[in-house]
Amino acid sequence: MADLPTGVVTFLFTDIEGSTSVWEQYPQAMTVALARHDAIIRQAIVAHDGVVFRTGGDAFCVAFASALAALNAALVAQRGLHTERWHPIESLRVRMALHTSAVELRDGDYLGPPLNRVARLLAVGYGGQTLLSRATQQLVAQQLPPTAALKELGEHQLKDLIEPEYIFQLVAPDLPADFPPLKTLTRPDDRLIATAPQRSSDEPESREHAWRQAKLPGMPQIDYDSVRERERERERQRRARKRKPKNVGDMF
Repeated sequence: MADLPTGVVTFLFTDIEGSTSVWEQYPQAMTVALARHDAIIRQAIVAHDGVVFRTGGDAFCVAFASALAALNAALVAQRGLHTERWHPIESLRVRMALHTSAVELRDGDYLGPPLNRVARLLAVGYGGQTLLSRATQQLVAQQLPPTAALKELGEHQLKDLIEPEYIFQLVAPDLPADFPPLKTLTRPDDRLIATAPQRSSDEPESREHAWRQAKLPGMPQIDYDSVRERERERERQRRARKRKPKNVGDMF
């Protein structure tokens, strides 16, 4: 393996969406398809001086010394995957994520928060979609490949991470561009009530328990009970402020 980039590194993570079900339906065809998938991705990585430092199943973890090289590799790989004929499999949809950060190496491998962030970024996307963190976007925005563009998807809260991430999507005219909303809880206080089932005051406790178990797609371990209680407390405080008379001095 080539030497791993050090200093500020751009990570590219990839995996096939729904690969387990594809294996179940097309076990023999998937063996051939996976080999072709690996070849397309590796070719794009090598052509742009990336270094594969970890693989698992159909997933690639790649490091680049250049953010632009990482983006170009992702673009080339997505184009190759999109135009490939996977018959009898309808398609192989690969999601990708890019994040740039200063890195720490230990025993010949990367570790720490940058890997967590790019992994969480990958998890919120869809097959065929390539997502960028703000850190990567800032490095490549002024030097994008011809016909490529970046679409702003807004700020999102990623699972287990304290700091939210402003996410961008790589778009090109020859690639799919329309995807469902990202699998994140973007604004917990605003979206919780619209997302979770509502309970009337006369519903039994079993229904209350079901409400507590309400979860967003792709985030099965989120329990909203504590968030709901905070929402109630904010509402109580808001009502209390409305009832409180204003002093003349408070008006200036």
